[in-house]
Amino acid sequence: MSELVGNVLMGVALVFMTCGVYGIFRFRHFYLRILISSKVDTVGFITLTAGIMVKSGLNFFTLKVLIIVVFFVLTNPLATHSIARSAYKSQYPLPEDDV
Repeated sequence: MSELVGNVLMGVALVFMTCGVYGIFRFRHFYLRILISSKVDTVGFITLTAGIMVKSGLNFFTLKVLIIVVFFVLTNPLATHSIARSAYKSQYPLPEDDV
């Protein structure tokens, strides 16, 4: 049963990431693309690793993966924010229709 739930979670993660990649190509501007890529990375990674943790069961490997997820959840939004802020501070042009 846990293998089925793990496979479903990993499938959901792959569908979400595929839709996110489509969203990245759909938007034309840097700031919209970085917003979408941050959300897709975070939610897709959490769902994928949750599927891996459910599939492997409760053991030391699951604890290590959980530590990696916590580290990723703390660092990914900070990294995305710093990239967007540096683009804004270096006066990366905003599109005319969004100003």
